[in-house]
Amino acid sequence: MKFLNLLSLVAFVSAAPLAELAASDEATCGTVYYSSEAVASASAAACEYVQTGETAGGSTYPHRYKNYEDFYFKGLEGPFYEFPILSSGETYDGGRPGPDRVVIDGECEIAGVITHTGADGNAFVACEGTSKV
Repeated sequence: MKFLNLLSLVAFVSAAPLAELAASDEATCGTVYYSSEAVASASAAACEYVQTGETAGGSTYPHRYKNYEDFYFKGLEGPFYEFPILSSGETYDGGRPGPDRVVIDGECEIAGVITHTGADGNAFVACEGTSKV
């Protein structure tokens, strides 16, 4: 397990755009708070999968996010990718993803955090810290 944590840290450090954390990268989705470190960790995992073209544990994540809800995402341009962020603090590796997602752009920059919690159907709403246009 320590080896996997070390690998995650190496992947995180090698993902240059994610290395600079900002307080604005923290998010609250409903009643669940995610620190900037948790957002960066999930984003780093998403980035690694996007760069290798693989998915987590046989799931479809990360996959393209089309931004039908018109989130601002810090003014970044797509393509965007969504990836589960887990309230347990673990890194998603397949299975049930839960309602919350980190969104990164094609350059692996953290775009925002969104959730199905409080949204209609399969839509998303912004977590606190992510804005709409």
